[in-house]
Amino acid sequence: MTTFEHGGDVTAFAKACDCEVAEVIDLSSNINFIKPSIEVNFNTLEIAPYPNYGTLYEAISSHYGVKVEDMELFNGGSSAIFTLFKHLSLKQCTIYSPAYLEYKKAATLFGYQLHIIDRFENRHEEVKENSFVIFVNPSTPDGMFYSINKLLEQWKKKNCTVLIDESFIEFTPFRSATTLLHRFHNLYILKSMTKFFGAAGIRIGTLISQAQNIKLLQEKEPLWKLSTFDSSYIQAVLKDKNFKVNSRQKNLESKRYLIDILDNSPMVKKHYPSHANYILVELKDITAKELQEKLLPYKVMVRSCENFDRLSAYHVRIAVKSIDDLRHLKKALDA
Repeated sequence: MTTFEHGGDVTAFAKACDCEVAEVIDLSSNINFIKPSIEVNFNTLEIAPYPNYGTLYEAISSHYGVKVEDMELFNGGSSAIFTLFKHLSLKQCTIYSPAYLEYKKAATLFGYQLHIIDRFENRHEEVKENSFVIFVNPSTPDGMFYSINKLLEQWKKKNCTVLIDESFIEFTPFRSATTLLHRFHNLYILKSMTKFFGAAGIRIGTLISQAQNIKLLQEKEPLWKLSTFDSSYIQAVLKDKNFKVNSRQKNLESKRYLIDILDNSPMVKKHYPSHANYILVELKDITAKELQEKLLPYKVMVRSCENFDRLSAYHVRIAVKSIDDLRHLKKALDA
């Protein structure tokens, strides 16, 4: 397993279990299993001209309840992360871990002195002055949502630049940190529409901050970063007004079923509280790799979490998917 590996490689998994990709039950990738209803004929899209992003920015700013000048779009969330690390050029980086592994990768790549805070055990540990603070909320790989007002005040006193990653907040009923933008000059918020709208192949990530921060960021950005296909898809899904309510309801139903499966499995030592569409599990008497091998004949794929800080070879993340898919997991665990 490579240092920064993550879930979702269904092609490699299908090859390992000698089946078609469509047969794989992917519980490793925390992409929404509910799909929005869209009305776009991609065969009729006009792709000859260079794209104009005006209507896309308006649609996304309306969706997040922020001003257009307070946001910048990127070719996916990871692209936004790497761009911000490069743009800020700070010396220190503090990551509340475990966290999305691209943060550690970016900090290493751009030469930041890295400081890891265990958010399970020591969340209120002091951070260094002028640090670039990373806090994923809801967290990954466990899905916990934190109240961070007190932490923000601590970071502000230390003159930190802060990035709150809210890629999974739309699975929760909680308010976004965008409501705090006016109070914190050095606050950035990352949104990833592809998680909630179930389209990892559509690469749009959004960074939100005060207008003066976004303006400085844009000065070093290329003119065209997104395709007409990406833009058209996201604008179409935002028109599905029933999607948000329906998606949360279906995910909650499936999540309850998944929790019941885990509560009744002798392989499970514990599962962590989660507000998102995935659950972190600590196994008992079986490693993550051994569980993956056990699930292979059932074509069920889960995410080993042994390469996350503070986690072990006994930790796996299981994504919330349809009840039918989760029945296959139950069958495999019961076998």
